[in-house]
Amino acid sequence: MTSDPADLTAADHLDAAREMTAANRPYLAHLFAEEAARRTTDPATAAGIRASFPDPTARKD
Repeated sequence: MTSDPADLTAADHLDAAREMTAANRPYLAHLFAEEAARRTTDPATAAGIRASFPDPTARKD
């Protein structure tokens, strides 16, 4: 593991999102997934990441 957060990859952030989901921390999972999507160069992959970890505070109406 690196000590500089700038060295973390999209995969690192996606792993953290999965860990937060397993720990029942959906908002943190969403934040990590957003960063993973931001660091992903393929728009379709980024959209898939965002869809997998939606914002739990977003209104549904």
